[in-house]
Amino acid sequence: MTYLDPLADLIRACLPPEAEPPPDSDALFRIYAVLLKAKGDQVTDEDVHNAWSAWMQSQDSTHEALVPFHDLPPETRRFDAPYAQAIRAAARKMR
Repeated sequence: MTYLDPLADLIRACLPPEAEPPPDSDALFRIYAVLLKAKGDQVTDEDVHNAWSAWMQSQDSTHEALVPFHDLPPETRRFDAPYAQAIRAAARKMR
């Protein structure tokens, strides 16, 4: 466990109930913890998608959503919003 793990746990705790994190996503939430430290409440849905893409590349490099955020259809973009909201909520709790 490192200093990023409690931040990752805080982000998870801030997720809305409808969010469904992928299985075995501890590494993904550590990347989200880096976003929390780097951008705090300024994190965007696009930032979250970029972080997810970096993680997904090691999970399934053929995933259809491994494209730039703006190339995603709107219905796919919406999956990033709860994670960005959770990171922003975590940033507010850390103040």
